[in-house]
Amino acid sequence: MSGALSTPVESSFTTTTSSSSTARVGTSKSACSGLQTQSQNDRSFLYNLFVGPGGGATLAGSCEILIFHPFDTVAKRLMFYHNRVVEMRSPAATLKNLDHVVFGKLKDRYTDTTTGALRPIPAVERLKHMYPGSTYAVAYKVLQRIMKFGGQPYMRDYLHAYHSNLFFRRDAQTGEFIRGGRGAMTLEATAGCLVGVCEIVLLPFDRMKVLSQTNKAAVHRRSIISVIQAEGITRLYAGATTTAVRNAAGSFLLFGGTAFAKEYVFKLENHRDATFMQNIVSSTVGGCVGVFFTSPMDVIKTRIQSQDLTKKISGWHVLVQTARLEGLSAFYKGITPKILTSAPRLVFSYTMTQYFTRVLRG
Repeated sequence: MSGALSTPVESSFTTTTSSSSTARVGTSKSACSGLQTQSQNDRSFLYNLFVGPGGGATLAGSCEILIFHPFDTVAKRLMFYHNRVVEMRSPAATLKNLDHVVFGKLKDRYTDTTTGALRPIPAVERLKHMYPGSTYAVAYKVLQRIMKFGGQPYMRDYLHAYHSNLFFRRDAQTGEFIRGGRGAMTLEATAGCLVGVCEIVLLPFDRMKVLSQTNKAAVHRRSIISVIQAEGITRLYAGATTTAVRNAAGSFLLFGGTAFAKEYVFKLENHRDATFMQNIVSSTVGGCVGVFFTSPMDVIKTRIQSQDLTKKISGWHVLVQTARLEGLSAFYKGITPKILTSAPRLVFSYTMTQYFTRVLRG
């Protein structure tokens, strides 16, 4: 959701990598390889996170922005637009409206104020128009992935170790918890939900990105540091409550939907045994479910963040005004590019994470 979220595919890869490292320790055939493996295991958590799956996901996230940022820009501009875009009886009118939403401000710059004629727009300018706030997008994506990447698996293990009674029922004879089923699905979802709420600390980067995409005049020639110095950091936390709710719900549905697909579609007793394709399909299901149900909150969040830095507006005000003036369908503006890129982003992210992890580890 990103955009708005990191994927369970990557968390699965983290576990797989860790398990394979442990297996190599137990089966090492020489003292040299044993010492080398032990040396790797003795390294700090941060080292193993960054020079490994965490570092791989960071580089993969940067590449992901390069390819998929234009889709996010289109989605954000659609969310911010207050008029009708889709004309059911006229595909041509729909395309014209879409072109106005995406390129309208760029065309205004190339329109002669006297004659009203539109001058030719260089291709490079059109391309740049689709990548506003990309620096903030990379910073947000990288930090979000590090937080989600390291957070969800550890939160899941913590809940599993100390709060299993909340998710699993005890066997009447043995007294041990019975794993799997709805409990495993709820455990994954809850861990993702708790970590998702923590991502709110990254909101300043997200707001600068959204402003660059939808209201560039508000941050023209201004950096995040200059905004904090002039306006205060609280201005960059506009929409914090809506964002926290969206992240919590989105992460819950993402990880819960993924676990549901593995449990009930692929009938996996151990979710870590999922194949590459099973991970991709399961994560796509979770991602699409999360995007669909959190889209209204994403629209509200985007409209709050798109306001001028000096203007305050509540989520409730946006909710009421949007529903009254535009109808309920307005809460699903921008959902199409997000749904269409859900599966490709997962495949790309998973593949590139594996590649960069191998490169970093030599």
